[in-house]
Amino acid sequence: MLIPLLVTGVVGGFLSGFFGVGGGIIMVPLLMMWAKFDQKRASATSLLAIVPTSLVGAMTYASNHQVDVLVAVFVAIGAIVGAPLGSKLLRVLPVAVVHWTFITMMVIEAFRLLFVTDVTRGSFELTFFTGAGLIGLGLLMGVASGMLGIGGGVIAVPVFMSVFGLAPLLAKGTSLLAMVPTAIAGTIPNLRAGLVVLKDGVVVGIAAVAASFGGVALAFILPDQLSAQLFGLLLLGVAIQSAVRRLNKRAVKK
Repeated sequence: MLIPLLVTGVVGGFLSGFFGVGGGIIMVPLLMMWAKFDQKRASATSLLAIVPTSLVGAMTYASNHQVDVLVAVFVAIGAIVGAPLGSKLLRVLPVAVVHWTFITMMVIEAFRLLFVTDVTRGSFELTFFTGAGLIGLGLLMGVASGMLGIGGGVIAVPVFMSVFGLAPLLAKGTSLLAMVPTAIAGTIPNLRAGLVVLKDGVVVGIAAVAASFGGVALAFILPDQLSAQLFGLLLLGVAIQSAVRRLNKRAVKK
């Protein structure tokens, strides 16, 4: 069991630092495939591991002046409310609903990254409306975080760039910082509900933290558009694999 957890953490942590996401978008399917976790346990374990991974990643981006703390605070306000709600949905919704929601989110984001070629380099101005929008984004991130075991970065990074005008590296660093309270808020109810084994999440988290530094370094080297397209291909591959696995399970049951 140890090796699958460590490998999952390394892969998820590297991608977390590279793309400014929590890493759950890849850690959840890997935990299901390699550690043989069910969807709910994989989601809860991933979310716990995201806490230290996002924190360390955010600190690394911040050391290069690529984090907007004020934006992250507004997003976190909404996320802290949304994450417990998502965790509750994880406990009460059928596994199939959670699984297909996860797949749908990956496909939508994959196509956006592959076919939207503009890279935003605008500036952000805090107003009543942008503040309310950031809180709303945080609410959505929180629900997705608690329900799907992702940090919400796959939602936040593209929205930061396309709606709020943050440059790509700044969007990634800010996303990671906003995910810290999001993941904590979602993990607490998961622990109380017994959905996650603490030591499993710690093992994945330690491996992810170690690997995140390499991901951040690569993010500062590769062109922004290439980075986005690579992420889109990754998400599309994971979505296809997850969908095939789910359909195969349904066929076996019949």
